[in-house]
Amino acid sequence: MEYRPLGRTGVQLSPLCLGAMMFGPWGNNDVADSIRIIHRALDSGINFVDTADVYSGGASEEIVGKALEGRRDDVFLATKFFMPMNEDDQNQRGGSRRWIIREVENSLRRLNTDYIDLYQVHRPSPDTDVEETLGALTDLVRQGKVRYIGSSSYSGSQIVEAQWASRERNMERFVTEQPPYSILTRGIEEDVLPTVQRHGMGTLTYSPLAGGWLSGRWRKDSASRPASSSRPSARFDMTSPANQRKLDVVEELALLAEQFGLTLIELAIAFVINHPGVTSAIVGPRTMEQLESYLPAAQVGLSTEVLDRIDKLVAPGVTMNPDDNSYGAHELQPGARRR
Repeated sequence: MEYRPLGRTGVQLSPLCLGAMMFGPWGNNDVADSIRIIHRALDSGINFVDTADVYSGGASEEIVGKALEGRRDDVFLATKFFMPMNEDDQNQRGGSRRWIIREVENSLRRLNTDYIDLYQVHRPSPDTDVEETLGALTDLVRQGKVRYIGSSSYSGSQIVEAQWASRERNMERFVTEQPPYSILTRGIEEDVLPTVQRHGMGTLTYSPLAGGWLSGRWRKDSASRPASSSRPSARFDMTSPANQRKLDVVEELALLAEQFGLTLIELAIAFVINHPGVTSAIVGPRTMEQLESYLPAAQVGLSTEVLDRIDKLVAPGVTMNPDDNSYGAHELQPGARRR
């Protein structure tokens, strides 16, 4: 597996990152099986694991910690904070110094490690100064508890604001951004990817299969495609015209993949990691079978012909269903563009 530079940090990472969201009660509650999946990913050449405190209420971090016993130094380990860890306590969440200083200790304990390679803000906060968050994270880096810091689901303007604040206040800067990116969700090509490249950051994309849309399970005439009530939010409302168009595009993509001897999954993941601005695509298997279906994509190169045909189906910079951008930065929400 060929490794890639993480921005200008000097760190080299695999083009696939093992996402651990599905390890624990949210997905695979068999701890031993989850550990086997993690070990298989590492044995295949993946040297990058990403999780978050909120995944399965901390269980994902605990499973990752157990899996990395004896192998910790070989892995670039990333986790995230921000999401509520206690619904009854408004201060056990967010980007405040008070919460960051407390929660990093919880993550270190669950991960069974002395340091976190990459500590990321899971979402931007409209009511917390970025200097508040950066100041606390800077202290963690200087204490040796964190090596690098990053953001997730930030808009281009928020990325620039954070870089400016770091430079002006002599604080650690975000060296990565973690946005959603897939063939069906290309909005970051318009602003976020060029901004990240301009600032020499790494890009760690999540949801390359568009929340399962590009997994091959949901097809236009398939009985297995999700009913409107089976998944939350308008992103999976099958009565939506935008989602009906997505199903049409999935059919065309499946035919394109077959024509070039690929699975739809391989085409989808390869599309993401073939972008020069992408460092690594986060894949989040629940089973060993899923992991095995993702791994070949790391070796797939896409020709100009294939990329041009994808562009005809989904134009560069376009997210087919605007509801797919309705999380993360407030200004990315459709309603915020008009009032």
